[in-house]
Amino acid sequence: MSRVGIIQSNYLPWKGYFHIIQSVDHFVFLDSVKYTRRDWRNRNLIKTPEGVVWLTIPVHASGNTPINQAVIADFRWQKNHLKTLKQFYGKCPYFEEYFPLLEELYSRRWKYLSDLNQTLIREISQLLGIKTRFYDDRQFSTSDNKSRRLRDIVEALGADIYITGPSAKAYLQEDIYRQAGINVEYFKYPTYPEYEQVWGKFLSQVSILDLLFHQGDKSGNNIWGNH
Repeated sequence: MSRVGIIQSNYLPWKGYFHIIQSVDHFVFLDSVKYTRRDWRNRNLIKTPEGVVWLTIPVHASGNTPINQAVIADFRWQKNHLKTLKQFYGKCPYFEEYFPLLEELYSRRWKYLSDLNQTLIREISQLLGIKTRFYDDRQFSTSDNKSRRLRDIVEALGADIYITGPSAKAYLQEDIYRQAGINVEYFKYPTYPEYEQVWGKFLSQVSILDLLFHQGDKSGNNIWGNH
């Protein structure tokens, strides 16, 4: 049995995003769809003494711009994000192990948000020991019909199971997949275990960097070790 996940790329997503990646054989970035403002595409949360704050990448994108055509507006954010991460996570036990990779990636002149997001997700997946194969949805020839496009990708990869998030239940046309012999499964995020975390009360839904800086090579076990 072969499993496929298809999701838009996000900026430094939370651990649940990587749990989905780990649970499938093939993961496809769905970045040809419309960019959504005030979403997870160009920002994510980190923990500080004052609670959570956003790390946000400035982006030029109109209402109809695909995610893969959203252009990063300037490059000042790179130094700001590195400075902020060092300020609030610099004393974490594994900060020095992972921060150099971020410094290297943020030294590059990224034009498109999608390219940056996908690279970060691939690199972090490697750190987590994930063996899943990655693709961009532009690699596939698909129907113009929105409902059939994802099914076409799953078929092209020769997979039997399509894994999607729980919110897809509201709109997914499962019969289209059944007709092609594909089973649909809705991913259920478990209650992830707490770990020792800086700045007071434990918060779960923050960027994956929080987990990596605190737990290091035990991060993967924290996400899927008991599930």
